[in-house]
Amino acid sequence: MKKFLEEFKAFALKGNVMDMAIGVIIGAAFGAIVTALTDSFINPLIAVITGGAEKDENGVMQVVGGTFTIRGVEFSYGAFISAVINFLIIALILFCLIKAVNKAMAMGKKKEEEKPAEPPKEEVLLTEIRDLLKAQNKKE
Repeated sequence: MKKFLEEFKAFALKGNVMDMAIGVIIGAAFGAIVTALTDSFINPLIAVITGGAEKDENGVMQVVGGTFTIRGVEFSYGAFISAVINFLIIALILFCLIKAVNKAMAMGKKKEEEKPAEPPKEEVLLTEIRDLLKAQNKKE
């Protein structure tokens, strides 16, 4: 089970997987901005230009709360601003998350580097043999 978790950790923290996950999340958040822009501004603007809007009795334009009305067509800028703020919050959270993951990965690498690697047994034996031969040559 421990080996499985180690393999999963290595897979999940690979750069490609993290980049892809971030791309999907940012893409979804940006998609919400595009949808809000289309629903709030572009579609109503097309309705105003093509004459698909009825004129209201108060004149050409009204502003109420998070919307404004031109020729009876409602432009909801509040939804667009909300989508932009949501996108910025998601981007900030992802930035902080990735920064923490990178810092944790760097700390893990430092711990691995701090531990000196043990030389292979053959190298240890050869070193001992060399030292014994040197000591023996000095006695003669």
